Amino acid sequence: MFKVKSRSLARLSVLFSCAALLAASAFAAAPVETDNWPSFRGSKALSIADDDPRLPTSWSTEENVAWKVPVDGLGWSSPVIWGNKVFVTTVVSDGEVEEPKMGLYFPYGSPESGGFPTKDGVLMERAKDQHHWWVYAFDFETGESLWKTKVHSSVPNFDRHLKNTYASETPVTDGERVYAMFGNVGVWALDMDGKILWNKPMEASATRLGWGTAASPVLHGETLVVVNDNDDQSYMMGLAARTGEVGFTVKREEGTNWSTPFVWEHEGRTEIVTAGSDQVRSYDLEGRQLWSLSGMDSISIPQPFSAHGLLYLTSGYVGDKIKPVFAIRPGATGDITLEEGQQSNEYVVWYNDSAGPYHPTPLVYGDYYFTLLDLGFFTVHNAKTGEELYFTEDQKASKQVKRRIKRGSGGFTASPWAYNGKIFVLSEDGDTYVLDSANNFELVGTNSLDEVAMSTPAMARGSLFIRTRGHLYRLTNADAKVSGP
Repeated sequence: MFKVKSRSLARLSVLFSCAALLAASAFAAAPVETDNWPSFRGSKALSIADDDPRLPTSWSTEENVAWKVPVDGLGWSSPVIWGNKVFVTTVVSDGEVEEPKMGLYFPYGSPESGGFPTKDGVLMERAKDQHHWWVYAFDFETGESLWKTKVHSSVPNFDRHLKNTYASETPVTDGERVYAMFGNVGVWALDMDGKILWNKPMEASATRLGWGTAASPVLHGETLVVVNDNDDQSYMMGLAARTGEVGFTVKREEGTNWSTPFVWEHEGRTEIVTAGSDQVRSYDLEGRQLWSLSGMDSISIPQPFSAHGLLYLTSGYVGDKIKPVFAIRPGATGDITLEEGQQSNEYVVWYNDSAGPYHPTPLVYGDYYFTLLDLGFFTVHNAKTGEELYFTEDQKASKQVKRRIKRGSGGFTASPWAYNGKIFVLSEDGDTYVLDSANNFELVGTNSLDEVAMSTPAMARGSLFIRTRGHLYRLTNADAKVSGP
């Protein structure tokens, strides 16, 4: 069952500021390396690419399309890129599957649950057809299929939400191997030519309301870290990247969550940060707990990430009153939970009780902390201080923190991304809305691919990769000139 937090924390006091003062330093953040895109939201988990004129601001099913290839089956994993290879995962059923239904809705819609109504109130039985778990590799330049490796086949003995898939976890690669995790099935390591090197099976566990799994693996050095938060026994596990040997296993007092862990590297140490609905927990590289924080929502989905020397933590289930955001400074130990009425403490730099998103991970672009909400609204805060930012006198006077992207823009699950001074948000309908961060975040373009989309895109070497329900696109402005030698 959902655990609704009873903690009633005072809302962060509203500080008025002029956006123009912030804009001068908006893009002073450290450069982002985007020759490769090895993991969910990129190597630094920031979803930002170096400015590059080849990265497109406008596209369609024909405009600025370098290539478009079909991807069989169902999967919301993001593409990852290394060298000349683009990797995606998918699961193909031998029988028919219920198509994803977009938006936020009840009843829950679990086509394999046998217990929740899906379409027209009809109870669906658990899948009886054989399913096949695949890893695909495409050529970066041409989109040609380089190889397809089937890693597993079975009839699923676990459930998923109608909007979820059996391949929602994004793989990760180090240029030597690609690691594909499929929750409730296992983890596979393949070489760059598609040969299976090792496999670590995972026993199927019950998930909250049969919604399935989605947290992606992360890689640090020679250790692959996986978090499996479920309703049986949650755990974090460290696997040797070369062999799959278990280095550590940590039991977690958590129910089901879908948040990808984050490796936080700072001057003091390197930490593995995991977001949960009961607690945020940070561990050292051997799995020993360093600190914890309570006060998150009853569901944790967004990934923790770091910018400006701070760690950002958030959750925002639509059914919860409090939708928290925490900015944490390095060096914490023990329990750093805010006391009743506190807005900060020794390690919590700032806190906001109403800015958390449900699905998308927020974006720090320059000094802006940008939050995309599932229903098509967004908010902007100062990333360093947490102050709410207003961009017109009317908004400032009425304290309108939330702004709507566009009436009728639909729902949003994919996380936002940024380059060339623009922030991009991809709706579940396959429409990408372009916001100008230097001009009051005004909507300056809409790009449609006419197909359902829930995967967070990837960027590398002047190209944007978007995965839709049945295709993978490489988008680039091929006529743009790249400055430099």
